[in-house]
Amino acid sequence: MLKLFYSDTFELPLPDRHRFPMSKYRLLRERILEDSIVSQCELSVPFAATNHQLRRVHTREYLEAICQGDLTDVEIRRIGFPWSLAMVERSRRSTGATIEAGFAALEEGLAGNLAGGTHHAFAGNGQGFCVFNDVCVAARAMQSEGRVKNVLVVDCDVHQGNGTSSIARGDASLFSFSMHCEKNYPFQKTQGDYDIPLPEGTTDEFYLEQLESGLKFVFDSFLPDFVFYLAGADPYSSDRLGLLDLSKEGLATRDQMVMDFCCEKGIPIAFAMAGGYAPEISDIVDIHFQTVKIALESRTRRK
Repeated sequence: MLKLFYSDTFELPLPDRHRFPMSKYRLLRERILEDSIVSQCELSVPFAATNHQLRRVHTREYLEAICQGDLTDVEIRRIGFPWSLAMVERSRRSTGATIEAGFAALEEGLAGNLAGGTHHAFAGNGQGFCVFNDVCVAARAMQSEGRVKNVLVVDCDVHQGNGTSSIARGDASLFSFSMHCEKNYPFQKTQGDYDIPLPEGTTDEFYLEQLESGLKFVFDSFLPDFVFYLAGADPYSSDRLGLLDLSKEGLATRDQMVMDFCCEKGIPIAFAMAGGYAPEISDIVDIHFQTVKIALESRTRRK
C-alpha cells in the first residue's frame, strides 16, 4: 500500500494567472485514480495542521498575522497569493498532508503528499507561493513524538529551498540538501547544509552525476532516521521558471536514484511534489505521476 494525501479539494479564490498551475494537483489525483495505480482507499484528505504544530517552526507573530488576515501588502506580494480564509485552510491542509505522509512512511516505508514542498516559507514570513514550511513542520512533529531524531531534506526543486535552509541552520538534527539552478529564484540564496548550484541549461547526464555524488556525500556526512524528498517537476526542459534542461526520463531516473538510496539503507521516505510550471499542464502532471509510479514500485521492493 502506498498512502497518498491530497488537499486540492480545498479551493482557493485565485486570479487566472495562478489558477492554471494550481490545477495540476487535482489533475494529478484524477490521473492516479484513472490509471488505478492505487485504490481510492489509499488516497486521503489530511487533517489541518494545528497552531501547536505550526508554532514549532513559525513565529507566533507570523502565524497570528496569517490566521487573522493582518499581513501587510508587502507580505502578501511576497507570498504571491491574495489572502483569504480559504488560503489559510488550504495551507494548513497541505502541511497536514506532509505530516501525515511522514508518519505513514514510518509505518509503510514510503508515502507522499500530492502537493506540498513549500520550501520558501521562513519562520517569520512566507514567500514564493509558500505560506507554511510543510516539511520542517512535519519533521518537528515527528521529532516531538520521539519517532525520529535526524531528518534529511533532499530538495530537488529547481529553486533553492531558502526557507528550509534558514530553519535548519544551526540544528544538527535537521539537514538541508538542495540541488537547484544557480541563477534563478530566490536570487539571494540562504546557505544550506549542502547545496549544489547548477548552471543554466544543465542536462540529464551532468545533473544525475551531481545528484549521485551529492547523495553519497550527504549520507556519508549525516545519518538520517528519515528523509523528506521534494520531487519538483520544474527542472524539466520546458518549464517556464526552471532554466534547466532535464527530460522526463532524466527526472524519472532522479526519482529512482533518491528512492533507491533510501531503500537500500532502510530509511523511510516521504515525498512532496513541489514546483512545476511547464506551459502544457499535461507535462507537469506526467512528471508528478511518474514520481508516484516510481514510489509505488520502490514501496513494493521494500516488502
